[in-house]
Amino acid sequence: MTTTPSQTSGREFALTLSCPDRRGIVHAVSGAMLGQNLTITDSQQFADLSTGEFHLRMEATREGEATDVKTLRAALTPVADELGGQWQVHDRAEPHRLLVMVSKMGHCLNDLLFRTRTGQLPVTIPAIVSNHEDFRDLAEWHGIPFHHIPVTKDTKPQAEAQLREIAEEHAVDTIALARYMQVLSADLCRDWSGRIINIHHSLLPSFKGAKPYTQAHDRGVKVVGATAHYVTADLDEGPIIEQDFRRVDHRLTPEQLAQQGQEIEAAAFSRAIRWHAEHRVVLRGGRTIVFN
Repeated sequence: MTTTPSQTSGREFALTLSCPDRRGIVHAVSGAMLGQNLTITDSQQFADLSTGEFHLRMEATREGEATDVKTLRAALTPVADELGGQWQVHDRAEPHRLLVMVSKMGHCLNDLLFRTRTGQLPVTIPAIVSNHEDFRDLAEWHGIPFHHIPVTKDTKPQAEAQLREIAEEHAVDTIALARYMQVLSADLCRDWSGRIINIHHSLLPSFKGAKPYTQAHDRGVKVVGATAHYVTADLDEGPIIEQDFRRVDHRLTPEQLAQQGQEIEAAAFSRAIRWHAEHRVVLRGGRTIVFN
């Protein structure tokens, strides 16, 4: 079961901070948290020697009277400004709003719907968008609005304009491409930078295009894998959030390879979305730091 916002709103927070490395960062942030009557329940940090940056994620709770993100941000701003970093504070009781896009393969969509319905993912799915009608009944069974937006080369701008309207209407935080088999425009990727997550059917960049598991079978692969990454204008080259793999051998048919691969895709995708929704991913250019 997930906790409703009314029960914990204003009492559980997640903070992320990236700044030039120096002494006293954790002490300064902890002191600011204490000044707001917050108890730190989890803290992870990483000093990146290759860049000279320090990355921090904290979870904190507040007993008794609740506060709000605006008040907490105001209290932490002087500390963050003095450290010269980039930072965010989130109320963990506010569910992350995830718009899911899908085409004709439903394994990742099904997995996300199940995990959301059973409270395994800290998200709410306000809408499903597809360029096909295949999963309308599934969406309606879950009580989620289904939007069919056909896409061709000539209608892509209008389709993306409709997608933007749906995302704005539903106050969407993140878009999940659950095997959505259409390339997004560079403009959409730029405007939603760091907020679109894709799942790719390999440990990038192998086996692009049609029938990837048949390609894998023909090449005699020894592992199958999946990569969840942020979407950029460079197709399937965005910053990687999560990867997974499984050993296989010559006995598996292309269909059996596909089944194994789809299980891995769904698992890696859901982990990436959970970490993103829980504000565990720090995006630094083409690289991510993941406090999982």
